[in-house]
Amino acid sequence: MKEFTASAPARANLIGEHTDYIPNGGHVLPTPLPFHTEVSVRETGGPSGRVMIASGNFPGETFEGAIGDAKRGAWTDYVVGCLQEAAKKVALPALDIHIKSDVPFGCGISSSAALCVGTVRAVKGLVEADWSDVDIAEMAFHAEHDFVGVPCGRLDQYASSVGLPGQALLLDTKTLVFRNVALPPGIAIMLVDCGVKHDLAKGDSHQKRLDRLAQCTKARDLLGVGTLCELGYDDLPRIEAIEDAVVRRRARHVVTENLRVLAFAEALEAGDDAEQAELIAQSHLSQRDDFEVTIPEIDALVESSNRFGVRGARICGGGFGGAIIALVPQAKAADWWTSVSKENPNGKLISTYALAGKRN
Repeated sequence: MKEFTASAPARANLIGEHTDYIPNGGHVLPTPLPFHTEVSVRETGGPSGRVMIASGNFPGETFEGAIGDAKRGAWTDYVVGCLQEAAKKVALPALDIHIKSDVPFGCGISSSAALCVGTVRAVKGLVEADWSDVDIAEMAFHAEHDFVGVPCGRLDQYASSVGLPGQALLLDTKTLVFRNVALPPGIAIMLVDCGVKHDLAKGDSHQKRLDRLAQCTKARDLLGVGTLCELGYDDLPRIEAIEDAVVRRRARHVVTENLRVLAFAEALEAGDDAEQAELIAQSHLSQRDDFEVTIPEIDALVESSNRFGVRGARICGGGFGGAIIALVPQAKAADWWTSVSKENPNGKLISTYALAGKRN
């Protein structure tokens, strides 16, 4: 029987949070991380459409059923959603699927996208399909958004499928046009888990994400645009005229965050480290005050980084828990963590991904 194994990485989003929702249609700037989910798919010879899914990361939580089954509210829904997307394109045999991963879960670095992209890649290899990396990203997105029901944009799936190590992926989530931007040498991407997990597919975090999606949609409709990120600084007075204060704040974050992404990409290419740090700091404040997705544990980590002298720190991921990302000079990375961890004993260092990119 045929078998194929593939993997996909997690990601860190340097800047551009909550800009990729469909009513927002903005830019994002993620980069792949050296954490991976590996998916092995084996043809079993059983009845067509039958599937068994298991993972050493979740012992005892297996799936046995049909590819066309409804979601069950478990992590296996992500895999089933991917199989349903694949089944729209090719006939799938009975499958055994085994997964292992070193991607930390619930920390804002998209363990779900790594799982979905890895699954689609493995199925592609098994059935010898000619899907491109963009095709894989789209299938992974529809599995997560349409089947699992996560109110996400396309940031995570494109970063995992199309992104390149040591490069930032500047993606326009409305047009899906993207290009790579070299990351600066001598910088470490520090990721710190605040100790509070989140699950954007269900529960309180899921509802809060849905609320913000609805608020962004309302702002878009009130402003009479196709997407919020069509707007620029000159349009901020129109946003300030929105009567609903919550909707006004949501729109202000989305529009200014989109502009920060574009400015950050320019600062990367110009080698302007101070501007990069300032834009990241502004991103955090906007997520704290306008999009309101931070929590005290996250804010405390960012404030500790600021006290150390590293301003380029912010919440990373969907919010309501998870992690912060900080761009720290490699020579100061160990001292930075010593200082930050002393003030935040519940924080856990996820990664000290050292960048070795070269500026153009």
